[in-house]
Amino acid sequence: MKPLRRIQSFIRREGRLTSGQARALEMLGPQYLLNILPQTLLDFPKIFGNNYPVILEIGFGMGHSLLVQAKNHPENNYLGFEVHRPGVGALLAGMEREALTNIRVVADDIVLALDAIPENSLQGVQIFFPDPWHKKRHHKRRLIQIDFLKRLARKVQPGGFLHCATDWQDYAEHMLHAINASEYFTQAKFIARPETRPMTKFEQRGIRLGHGVWDIYAQTT
Repeated sequence: MKPLRRIQSFIRREGRLTSGQARALEMLGPQYLLNILPQTLLDFPKIFGNNYPVILEIGFGMGHSLLVQAKNHPENNYLGFEVHRPGVGALLAGMEREALTNIRVVADDIVLALDAIPENSLQGVQIFFPDPWHKKRHHKRRLIQIDFLKRLARKVQPGGFLHCATDWQDYAEHMLHAINASEYFTQAKFIARPETRPMTKFEQRGIRLGHGVWDIYAQTT
């Protein structure tokens, strides 16, 4: 019998790396890219060289939000997950440009690598504009699912936060239901975009076209 195929929440649609992205991966990757091996347990004080709070961002795209936050909040450390190499390269190039050292990157699937994050080690988790998989038959591919949220909540300190954002109303309602059903978070609620979440050019364009954006916030119990 063939093993069941794992349902992925993403599809790799990678374009070519620019020369700057390729250079950043080659030159900065050894310092800032974390290699998650089997049985790995990340030691954040050792990795970052300090005991500052750690915030996880899942699926940082081209890294715009993560760069702005890391620059504006040097008192925090940021751990970014992204499976697309052009985005990882763009983030590393931005770190060099802005002289940022408070970001570490994992170029892997968070669902597979989540166990490498110690329990109660994160101050919060950010998931901004994940793939909505808008067709009903694809909803099973959505990252925000009850089982994943239960695993994720164990990594966050009591009273820590979960902040999600989407421009699909159906996915926003799905997120709200899944977070509340996971039982490990306080009542999730819609909030206005906080200043801590930078607005992307894509989001600005969508708002000009009349598209909605929904931010959802909850805390671990």
